[in-house]
Amino acid sequence: MRHCRVMTVQDSPRSSAPPLEDAILAVLARPGTGTLSAPELAHAIEPDGDWHGLLLPIRRAAVALAQAGRLIIYRKGNPADPNDFRGVYRLGLPRHD
Repeated sequence: MRHCRVMTVQDSPRSSAPPLEDAILAVLARPGTGTLSAPELAHAIEPDGDWHGLLLPIRRAAVALAQAGRLIIYRKGNPADPNDFRGVYRLGLPRHD
């Protein structure tokens, strides 16, 4: 008979990994980085792994970060509404000019 127990946050293999939002901001803060697409970010965050699985989580994290004012979502070179954008997009940090 198998013993079942609830998995806790401490049991999770990703519990020591930084949140995706922090990883996105860290990549965008690298010197010389302007804006990046979701696939470019996914490659930077998971260079040797399956980066395809990060595309939807990156989009969700980008929306949350944009709503908090910590990130800009660009569509066709212009800032996009984080609550209503489609298609190809790029992400960048807010400018502090």
